[in-house]
Amino acid sequence: MADELRCVGALIADGAGRMFVHRRSPTRALFPNCWDIVGGHVEAGETPLDALAREITEETGWKLARVVTVVGEHRWVGNDGPARYETDYLVEVTGDLAAPRLEAGKQVEYRWLAEDELDMLSEHRETGDILTRQIVAAGFAAARRHRAG
Repeated sequence: MADELRCVGALIADGAGRMFVHRRSPTRALFPNCWDIVGGHVEAGETPLDALAREITEETGWKLARVVTVVGEHRWVGNDGPARYETDYLVEVTGDLAAPRLEAGKQVEYRWLAEDELDMLSEHRETGDILTRQIVAAGFAAARRHRAG
């Protein structure tokens, strides 16, 4: 749809089979204080992959090395009103995975999430808001397929 905002998300796995998530600042208008994946809006003149690389660097300090696979595509509407169309990618990055550089004022903490910790992603979300949990679960499944590949 022409009036949808275009978004991208990055699912970043470490060597131990965990996924990177960060907590949004409590002052953010959209999903304050919630755990989320790296990503954001595609800006004018950008391709989705350009936006993916930019968001990874802005939110972690890491660099996009390669896209492993598309994990999923979703339409959703946030608590701020606009409809969004999001594509999520399992990616590999370069940089020190033990020392991400969070985007000041936007993310306040991070963690490497094990698959049995997915319920944590529902913290501070409205009842029934399980899309992020579903996206990360799909990322774990894609990473398993890739390792088995």
